[in-house]
Amino acid sequence: TGYYGDGLNAIIVFAACFLPDSSRTDYNYVMENLFLYVISTLELMVAEDYMIVYLNGATPRRRMPGLGWMKKCYQMIDRRLRKNLKSFIIVHPSWFIRTILAVTRPFISSKFSSKIQYVNTLAELREMIPMEYVQIPDSIVKYDEDKCIKRRMRTSCLSNDPEMASVEQE
Repeated sequence: TGYYGDGLNAIIVFAACFLPDSSRTDYNYVMENLFLYVISTLELMVAEDYMIVYLNGATPRRRMPGLGWMKKCYQMIDRRLRKNLKSFIIVHPSWFIRTILAVTRPFISSKFSSKIQYVNTLAELREMIPMEYVQIPDSIVKYDEDKCIKRRMRTSCLSNDPEMASVEQE
């Protein structure tokens, strides 16, 4: 959590990799109490505008929140918190997250939908928000570094492949 701008504009960082495993017998109980904790924290922290940074990288599918939970969260957030949310940034969005949001788009307000932004790397995130007060977990940093290395390798492999070079020239 950090702040940006001149006022008390909060940056809330939410790392999905630390969510409980959905195979837990008390999963629904834990998730419901986690949501209530997050909402009560937001109520205390958010004086003005705020943004949420959702770190999705390094999160196994079994730790990602389900569609029902996300819908319930959205419905329970009071109007003031929804109105003061300036952007909801999803870092390292997976195919699953993009699909869930595409499917639910007709059921959520267009104002909220317009606040959702996808960011593929931590470097892109740094261009959008001040990072000096934002703590990124080590597992997310490592995930980002590994992803960037793979992307660079793929790019250099494509440029060194004679068949790909001829396709690029056409």
